[in-house]
Order: sequence, then C-alpha cells, then structure tokens
Amino acid sequence: MPKDKFYRDIENKHHPKEKLVPTHCSYCGMQCGMNLRVDTDSNKIIGVEPRYDFPVNLGKMCPKGVTAYQQTNHDDRLLRPLIRDDASKKGTKEGFREASWDEAYDLIARKFKELQNNYGKDSLSVFSGVSMTNEKCYLTGKFARVALQTRYIDYNGRFCMSSAAAGFMRSLGVDRGSTLPWTDIHQTDCLFIAGSNTAECHPTSMFRVWEVQNRGGYLIVADPRETPIARRADVHLDLKPGTDLALANCMVNLLVQQGFADEAFIREHTNGFEETMEVVKAFTPEYTSEITGVAPEKLIRAAEIYGKAPNAVVMFARGIEQQHKGTDNVSAYTNMCLVTGKIGRPKSGVATFTGQGNGQGGREHGQKADALPGYRKITNPKHVQEVCSVWGITPEEMPQPGVSAYEMFELMTEKTIRGLYLLCSNPAVSAPNQNFVRSALKSLDFMVCCDMFLSESAEFADVVLPSVTWSEDEGTVTNLEGRIIKINKAQEPFGESKPDWQIQVELSERLGRGQYFRHLTTASKVAEEFRLASKGGYADYYGATWDKIEKQNGVFWPCRDEQDQGTPYMFLDKKFYHPDGKAKICALPYRPPAEEPCEQYPLRLTTGRVVYHYLSGNQTRRIPFLRDMCPEPFVEVHPETAKLYGIEHEEIVRLYTRRGEAYFKVKIIEAIRQDTVFVPYHFGHEQSINLLTIAALDPMSRMPEFKACAAQIEKLANGTKGALL
Repeated sequence: MPKDKFYRDIENKHHPKEKLVPTHCSYCGMQCGMNLRVDTDSNKIIGVEPRYDFPVNLGKMCPKGVTAYQQTNHDDRLLRPLIRDDASKKGTKEGFREASWDEAYDLIARKFKELQNNYGKDSLSVFSGVSMTNEKCYLTGKFARVALQTRYIDYNGRFCMSSAAAGFMRSLGVDRGSTLPWTDIHQTDCLFIAGSNTAECHPTSMFRVWEVQNRGGYLIVADPRETPIARRADVHLDLKPGTDLALANCMVNLLVQQGFADEAFIREHTNGFEETMEVVKAFTPEYTSEITGVAPEKLIRAAEIYGKAPNAVVMFARGIEQQHKGTDNVSAYTNMCLVTGKIGRPKSGVATFTGQGNGQGGREHGQKADALPGYRKITNPKHVQEVCSVWGITPEEMPQPGVSAYEMFELMTEKTIRGLYLLCSNPAVSAPNQNFVRSALKSLDFMVCCDMFLSESAEFADVVLPSVTWSEDEGTVTNLEGRIIKINKAQEPFGESKPDWQIQVELSERLGRGQYFRHLTTASKVAEEFRLASKGGYADYYGATWDKIEKQNGVFWPCRDEQDQGTPYMFLDKKFYHPDGKAKICALPYRPPAEEPCEQYPLRLTTGRVVYHYLSGNQTRRIPFLRDMCPEPFVEVHPETAKLYGIEHEEIVRLYTRRGEAYFKVKIIEAIRQDTVFVPYHFGHEQSINLLTIAALDPMSRMPEFKACAAQIEKLANGTKGALL
C-alpha cells in the first residue's frame, strides 16, 4: 500500500460519532498541523490525531501539542464575566463575583470614559499578545487607536521576538523570521544554531536537524548549556551568557581571514563591509575566548565548518535575542550569511525559532507601539494615510507612537497611564523585574483582562472577560517560516466566552465608536478588512485568501494579489528591502551584559523553557500530564558549583539578585557552565524567576535582558529538601 494512502486511511478511521477538524497547534511558532477529534453528539473536542499532510511537521507532535485540546473544556475555564467588588484583594484570586456581559461592558465603558475625560485619551493603554490569529492582532491595533484613541499599545512579543524583528529590519530591510521554507532545513550542509534549546522548545524540528548530520552535514551549537541538541553537535560553543556578540564578531573575522568571503556578493549586494571589518578584526580566537570562555580551537573549527559548507543556515532563538544587545546579536549572526553570500537561495539563509504561535504575524499588523498593518510605520505619513483610508479616520486622528511594553509599566507607576486593557498575555509572570511590574499593575485606577483562565495577571484586574481558546474560533496565523496558515473552528465557545475580536467590536459600540467596527460581524469579515489594510505594506497579505491558504497548505508572504502564489524564498533576486536594494553588513562593537558577576553576586543567571510548558504556563500548568512531568521550577547547578556552596541534589536554596529572591529545588547537572545557573520561567507567583531578572532594555528593540544577570545562591540553614516552600 502506498505510504500516503496508508496515512490517509489512518486519519479516516475514526469513531462513526466523531469528526476530524484539520487545524494547527495552539503553542509555538512551528504551528504543527493536527486534527482535532470532535464528538458529533455533544459537538465537544475529545482528542487529537496526527495530520500528515502539513509539510512542516509531517504528523509529528510534541507533548504540549498532543494535550493542547484539553484546555478547551477545562474545569478552570472562565464561563462568565467577573467583576471585582473587593478592591482590597487586588492581586489575588479573591474578591470577584460573576456578572452579565451587559453589566461588565457598561462598567468598562463608564470607567474608560471617566479616565479619558479626567486625564486625556492617553490615560488608557492596551497590552496584547501574539498567541492570537492575525485577524485578532490586527483588530487589537485598530481597537486601541480608533476605539480607545490612545497611543499606548504594545504586546508581549516585545519580550520574545522584538530583537529578531529589529535586527532583520536593520540588516535586510524587512523582518521575516526565515528567508527560506522549513522544508529546506534538512537539505542544507551546515546548521549554525545559536541560543536555541531546539529539542525542548521546537522538538518537531529535530528530525530535520538530525537529518543534516545523517546526510553527512554538520551541526554547530552556541549555548551556555549542554542541551540535548548541543550534546549531538559537531562543535558546541559553550559561551558565557550574554557574550554572543563577541562570538559572532569572531566568526565573521575568521570567515574572512580563512578565505570564505564571497567578494562578488559583498561588492554587488551589501553595504558596510569595510566598517565591519574594522570592528571585527580585534576579535581573534584568543581575545574572543577571554570574553566568551569558548576555547579558541572551537571557534576556529566552527568558522571552518560553516565557511566550507556549500549551503548553510544560521538559526537562533531567545538565547541571543533576550539581551540588552539582542538586536546587535541578530545582525551580527546575520553578518555571517552576508559576508559568505549564503542567503537568497535554496538551502541557505537565516532563520529564527519563533517562540509564540503567531509571533511573526502578531508583530506585523499593528500591535507594536510604532507599527501599523502590513509592517507600516506610524511615523511615516504615507503609511498613516494608507491605513486611515481603510479605517475611515483622518491622519490627524491617528495617535502618535507609544512606548514599549516595560516602559508602559513605568508610566503606570507615574500615573501617566491609569487604565489597562490586557488580552492574551500574562505579564505578571512573563515580564522582568516582577516586583516592580506587579506594583505597577496594582497601581492602576482600572484594569480589564480578557483571558480563558484566571491568570496571575487577571488577579490584578477589576473586570475579567472570558475569551475563547484557539479551537473555538477561526482565522489565520503566520508560522516561523512566514507561512500564513488557517486555524479552523472545532467547537462552539465554552460557556459564555467570546472571541477577542467580537469583544472589541461590542465594546467599541459602548464607547461610542461603533461606526468603525460594527460591520465586522464575523472572523471572515475581519479577515477581509485586515488583508486590505496590509495591502502594499512590507508584510503584504492581500493575496492570501482563506481559499488560497487551504489549496496551497499555506501561503508565504508577501502575497500581493490573486495571481501571486506567495514567496517561500526571500531575496532570490538578491534585492533586499533597503532603498538601494542592498543588505547592510553591520559594524557592531562589543558590549558586555548590563550586569556582570561580582563578589556579592558571582554567578550568571539565565532562563528558558522546558519541553512540557509554554510561556507563562497559564495553559500548560493546568494540563495534568504536563503538570505531572514538570510540577515546579528548579535551578540547574554544576556539580563543582554545588560542591563550592555545599548544596545537594533536590535541596531547596535561596536564589537572589539585586531585584528579588525566590526559592528553588536544586538540580545538579554537568550540562551547564560552572559560573552559570538556569531556571525555567513558566511558573507564577513566588515561583517566578522573573522576580530576579533585570529590565535593562535593548536601545533599538526595547527587549529586556532576560538571559543574563548577576546572581547568588544561599544554602538554607536547615538544608530543606522536598516540596518548595
């Protein structure tokens, strides 16, 4: 029997009282294809089956994906709006009562109007997320600027993908997370992966990574920890957290010195090479080793492997991006592609492992402080005019640019911002310097939170509105390749929950701005307006209709009209998006981490994910299997470091920085540097590692430095073991 027929038969053999709804996972940027099993009697989701036709994952799924359906009908789902009637309990789960939608809407409209009448339009703010469809992300930007008429909107991608976006824009003139389709990855000759624990964060990519080595290709990994992918690497560059810029500069220097520069490509298609060489020539293997801790021979070998490879892909993730020089790191690693000419062709290029499900599309269509749909700039009068013509407002009515996510919390404490509309995000866990952020949320005059669960952030709200899960609505998302795909509705909304786009349309009516929204009565009508608003922008989705997406199994942007089939490969014509058509090789002087170890804080703290959880854990910590597999956070400590502090495996210690403290169970492991400790960030309240992280911001992307700060461990007097305090 042919293999494809065998797989189709498996998919079709389901219970006669079930139907399969093809869709995609709700979690990371892989957006793996899956089939949701729906009981036709109850019309409820009851399970998941593999979907073998989607080319990115070919039926493979991770532990989060196979259990994602369990969030939809979970006992913790919010079924009706909640109103706080005891302000003294703000910041806790207590003090709420159930209410009708009408009562909740009336209260929100009254409070928002009062704040704006007393303190101006910009006294309100919107903080959103990118685990939503493109349509919802688009409408959130419009809701902030047209319904609320405020300049203050930003999103949780500021803590995730903003450095990649800024770096790509500077180097290539456009931000698309991958210059080539994911189906090319396993066909290349060398993968250079920096700052990505791929096996745990994007596990359904791993069959392509292993295939590179199986075919005789090479794998180079830059990471402070010996993660599963680093253990299999041909070269593991075990650098100190926060020193990636030195390493990338060394790679560029060595590539040129070893004769691997593509002089014709550099001359014809780039700017900035001479200036960059003046900067990187100081980064010899020996000097770079002093900064990074990586042995000189490893650096030389890595450059030789990448340089000799006929085709190669440079890939990276939050490890290099969540730094106060994350934008520079992205451009510096992109320099490797540009000086060797390994970009703008099949099997070669640059790609980022997107953290959130719609991390790409969610940053393109108006949720960022200075962005408008289609990746337009709110500071560009022509761009403003184009969007205003779709929205039906005048350019004079368009608010000015706002500030980044963390800076909005600063404005809350200053009382410049007094109200917050929060959706699809949990900053009371995910933002850095949590003691400050939580105090900012508590200081608000009025806060609204839209969520499917009562998250840690929702505990600070005055009104909580129940939103739907991904499987109770439809729309598009854009995966880590830049492929626009379709999420399909599998069941009706649970309880009285509503899609975020519908909530915004209905709230706009109460706020007296309904004329700009009331025509958007379905997700498909939002999609029509969204495509029109993106038309002509850098991220042009106009030609990516739902029908075309279904027929092609996804459409790569830009896709400009009905005849356009999309753009799987960027820059095949060697035309970059800067005005002169050339890419920018960036000269980037090294800067150390914002906070270096010292006598008082001698360790380097870094953070990241585990395979069983997603982002702040608001969804995954509620799934029994995932919770059982990783019920609590831990701190990874090298055996020699543990010996120095006299601590044992599973002993509870106090970990602290200049910003706060938390208590974690010790996991003694050799797969980490002796000067470094690691804690996963998926846990809330007093188990949040972001109580300790620093809010030093990248000057371009405004990304906080999650991945490096100075820390110290303290052994407790009683040497406690067992459950966390």
